Amino acid sequence: MIGLGRAYTVTFVAVAVTATQDLFYIKPAADKPCIIEQFSVSNVGGTADAGDAQEELLRIELIRLPATVTVGSGGTAPTPNPIAVNDAAAGFTARVNDTTVATTSGTAKTLLADGFNVRVPYLWLPVPEHRIPVSNAEAVVVRLNLAPADSINLSGTITVRELP
Repeated sequence: MIGLGRAYTVTFVAVAVTATQDLFYIKPAADKPCIIEQFSVSNVGGTADAGDAQEELLRIELIRLPATVTVGSGGTAPTPNPIAVNDAAAGFTARVNDTTVATTSGTAKTLLADGFNVRVPYLWLPVPEHRIPVSNAEAVVVRLNLAPADSINLSGTITVRELP
């Protein structure tokens, strides 16, 4: 979808997940609010995680951290990829797979509380008017709030639109 601002994806690929964590962390740059357009998480562990005995139901939440945010740790800070060819670099900060989760001095607000079966890819793709805006004073995380019973390989993508 072409829209106002620039769109970027942030991904992680085949990460062994064993604990609760912030799968994605997005913190807008000053005066550049963002919109969370979609995210997906998939089990990519191959046949080792494909059978009935490996089936797990995990909790996932999209959380707004409204004030003084302390970023998590233990993960990585990937470079957001512009969707448009030859577009400028993103201004927002992105992190993935932080096993020490981000915190806020304000009251965290859960905007989406859901679950997914690891045998089926999870896709959150709301209609445009229900997408999540994020201002520069806050951050948003997509948190895996239930540790898997054993190590599971996950891949994920979040699409972020940065407004001018």
